[in-house]
Amino acid sequence: FFFFCQETASASPVILRVDPKGFYLYWTYQSKEMEILDITSIRDTRVGRFAKIPKCQKLREVFNLDYPHSTFLLKTLTIVSGPDMVDLTFHNFVSYKENVGKSWAEDIMAIVRNPLTYNASRYTFLEKILVKLKMQLNAEGKIPVRNIFQMFPADRKRVEAALSACHLPKGKNDAINPEDFPETVYKTFLMNLCPRPEIDEIFTSHHLKAKPYMTKEHLAKFINKKQRDSRLNDILFPPAKPEQVQSLIEKYEPSGINIQRGQLSPEGMVWFLCGPENNVIALDKLVLYQDMTQPLSHYFINSSHNTYLTAGQFSGISSPEMYRQTLLAGCHWKGRPPDEEPIITHGFTMTTEILFKDAIEAIAESAFKTSLYPVILSFENHVDSPKQQAKMAEYCRTIFGDKLLTEPLEKYPLKPGVPLPSPKDLLGKILIKNKKNQSVSGKRQNSLKKGRNVEPEIIEQPAPMDAEDTVWAGDVAEEEPEEEDEHLGNLDEEEIKKMQSDEGTAGLEVTAYEEMSSLVNYIQPIKFDSFEVSAQKNRSYVISSFTELKAYDLLTKFPVQFVEYNKRQMSRIYPKGTRMDSSNYMPQMFWNVGCQMVALNFQTMDVPMQQNMALFEFNGQCGYLLKHEFMRRPDKPFDPFSVDRIDVVVASTLSILSGQFLSDRSVKTYVEVELFGLPRDTKRKYRTKLTSTANSINPVWKEEAFVFEKIMMPELASLKIVAWEEGGKFIGHRVIPVIAVHSGYHHVCLRSESNMPLTMPSLFVYLEIKDYVPDAWADLTIALSNPIKFFSLQDKRSVKLKD
Repeated sequence: FFFFCQETASASPVILRVDPKGFYLYWTYQSKEMEILDITSIRDTRVGRFAKIPKCQKLREVFNLDYPHSTFLLKTLTIVSGPDMVDLTFHNFVSYKENVGKSWAEDIMAIVRNPLTYNASRYTFLEKILVKLKMQLNAEGKIPVRNIFQMFPADRKRVEAALSACHLPKGKNDAINPEDFPETVYKTFLMNLCPRPEIDEIFTSHHLKAKPYMTKEHLAKFINKKQRDSRLNDILFPPAKPEQVQSLIEKYEPSGINIQRGQLSPEGMVWFLCGPENNVIALDKLVLYQDMTQPLSHYFINSSHNTYLTAGQFSGISSPEMYRQTLLAGCHWKGRPPDEEPIITHGFTMTTEILFKDAIEAIAESAFKTSLYPVILSFENHVDSPKQQAKMAEYCRTIFGDKLLTEPLEKYPLKPGVPLPSPKDLLGKILIKNKKNQSVSGKRQNSLKKGRNVEPEIIEQPAPMDAEDTVWAGDVAEEEPEEEDEHLGNLDEEEIKKMQSDEGTAGLEVTAYEEMSSLVNYIQPIKFDSFEVSAQKNRSYVISSFTELKAYDLLTKFPVQFVEYNKRQMSRIYPKGTRMDSSNYMPQMFWNVGCQMVALNFQTMDVPMQQNMALFEFNGQCGYLLKHEFMRRPDKPFDPFSVDRIDVVVASTLSILSGQFLSDRSVKTYVEVELFGLPRDTKRKYRTKLTSTANSINPVWKEEAFVFEKIMMPELASLKIVAWEEGGKFIGHRVIPVIAVHSGYHHVCLRSESNMPLTMPSLFVYLEIKDYVPDAWADLTIALSNPIKFFSLQDKRSVKLKD
């Protein structure tokens, strides 16, 4: 490949590689210099005309770009990386042969999108460090000790001591021969640098007393008692047997003699608990596992708001790149002379503008890269010109092509009482939400009518998530105003103030002309009247949008009716217009009443966005999560504020035991744990004490377990674990759905604020998920689970009483 840089107008031949374990993409120059890119930081790959094209004449001449019959576009490859969806870097390559870049683009994204790339075991992350150290060799082909100090910067003296324990040089100007630092020595180095006394205690409590090892029988008992979900059926999910755990001993025990004897040492226990067998996440929930044949209204849909903005709502930069990054478009329009191009911007603000065509092309290129499930585009249309609306419609038709759903499916006509089609029915389709002129029938008319929208409203968009990032979303649009003929230019100051209030500019959408109306089918915006009227009309294909304030008012006053409404048709919630900093509201309260499209500002990585990204990482990152049965079945009324008749209620116990490599500084740390769920779930938030010493390499907490006594609907609940430095500096976090949590001792590998995996920091925890049992039923539960033991105890008590 050639690597070219737009800024310096330079091009250099490079060799592009991925390391054998798939951790890093790197390229080497002829000077032997190397650039390394963590695979988890890669957000997209692009080829052909979607890749970056050299702009300066010098580079264009180097690549014969302006020659007739140039095959340059068959050789391009752009790799997009960054810590979040806004701060992006573009790495541009040109291959020597045609279509090589395309193969690389596909293979790289296959690694990036593998669920294990983001949810690898603890040891895999520790292994990444060793791989990187062995890639960054000096001119003599050795590992500079300086690099090890940089990799573990919190306590240099401890690093020096650990190197000495492995009989390795420890001077900052020294270097280590890679052959002298194999995986076995690296593990010894880690055990000396980061001892695990808390695991030694666990080991001691489960092994043969006075023996420095654990037998196969003891290990099997430990796995069955501590690492296994107590709710599992023993026949369907047989417990581990001693002969089966021998393979685990062979895999993790460092001593060959112990392996022959079927024994596990304390160090072997550490590596076993760091292995993939003890992942805190149920990996089967990461792949597509849910029923995708239910009506669209039965799913939570990953949704974004004002997708074109990269920063604030008032003066932020607009960019079509954000459509690629969120993979779902929410658009605002502004009027232009009929011969000019339609643009996207945020009305009455100083945000920059982007061309409508550019946004549509970005969506078309990215929409189905990670999943074929449907994408919904939400247009808030202020283009009050038949000619420009026709141009917009033509762009949608030509650029999206067969992907655009222009007619309802035969099995799901737009009639009252007919449910919406399912995500599976709409595979590979793009649906458009735009005001629909009710005078335009399914058959397109020949003449343009300036008809008014009888039932003006708004709609949303479903979509699959982009790699690790996430998904698609619509844009703001809310209840229609009583008068809608106003042109934007005729607004007085008072009306402009109103548009900068909670509803934003949604109330100023203009008339939908025939061309745009003809593209709208299952997502028809309509002004919300009442839950009673919606139930009477029984139209699944109309959707209403609500600001967070309006939706909160409805869910507090009419929670049961809101749930029933969302069983039948879709609703979209969006941030109030006064959130000029693009902050977000907590989505949980709206999920609790079944709102499908809870649209967030994807450019802001705050707690609500972190929760949204974490949850939609599951079910194959397809952008759809099936709602709980009570939120789908018409015969099951559900009130999130008084849930007394829930079939499955669980209790959770969480102990924060220790941390590993939490900071690059020697500081005191603490951990917060929070439960997101239904209002009647028991205590929601805990925090550990601050560690007594400034030790961020292996701090230990010896505290009472955090108990969440009653989690009413585990399918709707998630646990958030956050590590902080003293003083409140963020270290890392993890949000995990309760139904995807494994019981037992686990390492929780932390994520950045933008949900990117962090290589170094992790927390070691003990989790227990079990069925909730009220105190009054405790004796009965014990009797049912072990009747012989129960009655034996009863007999003993009776004897004592007689005596």
